[in-house]
Amino acid sequence: MPLPMRVLERIGAPVRRGAEVALSVAALSLGTVVEAVWPGTWRRSVRAEFRRCLRQALAGGLGTTLATAALVGLGIVYQALYWLGVAGQQGLAGSILVAVLVREVAPVLVGLVLLGRSGMVTVVEFGEVAATGQTRILEGQGLDLFQLLVLPRTLAYAVAGFTLGVLFLAMALATGHLAAALLGAVSGSGGEFLANLIGALDRRDFALLPLKLLLIGALVALTAAVTGLSSTPHEKPEHLLPRGFVRGAMAVLTTSAALSAAAL
Repeated sequence: MPLPMRVLERIGAPVRRGAEVALSVAALSLGTVVEAVWPGTWRRSVRAEFRRCLRQALAGGLGTTLATAALVGLGIVYQALYWLGVAGQQGLAGSILVAVLVREVAPVLVGLVLLGRSGMVTVVEFGEVAATGQTRILEGQGLDLFQLLVLPRTLAYAVAGFTLGVLFLAMALATGHLAAALLGAVSGSGGEFLANLIGALDRRDFALLPLKLLLIGALVALTAAVTGLSSTPHEKPEHLLPRGFVRGAMAVLTTSAALSAAAL
């Protein structure tokens, strides 16, 4: 191959791979939406896989989510209450926390926790399935790999993302307000703090937050599935995991930013 062509190939290869991943994720997303509402999809094996993945995602991410939420509560909620109290603007606490914590920080951190605790497991599992040729064996038995492996995991991670996101917010707000109350940084009760926070929520927030959490959880599963199933036999976990994490993190950040921009 001539040198100019080799140079163009090296330049275009990453772009081509990125486009392939994006198109694969989009196709699997459409397939998930279409087949999830079809009753015939939910055979016993698919239901069992959904329950297993949901338990794994919730159990694997719960401790990390709560610990991260406690740190965020001290680092963001307490600091906001303290400094707004110093400035005599405690009434703005709800608006600031909704704009920063509820809309942006919580979905992204929950997505990264889900990616690290469960998405990487999916990359390794699917990579092993692809490397050992089990995909051909399953297809030879007449099994639909999408319905058996991808669909239940995608929906399970979406439900797990929403559940962990709600727990994250509850833990962060409770920890931050408790620390502020114990240190005398806030004078109102927890009920007043919660009422202030709910009053700052816009109608779009009641749709935006669940949508973000559900989509982020689903995209964590889809990017991990694409990374694992597209691996070659000579690729080991140390090759797949960095690739899967970067793709998942980009999906989490891009989804959060795009939905926030669309809601403006």
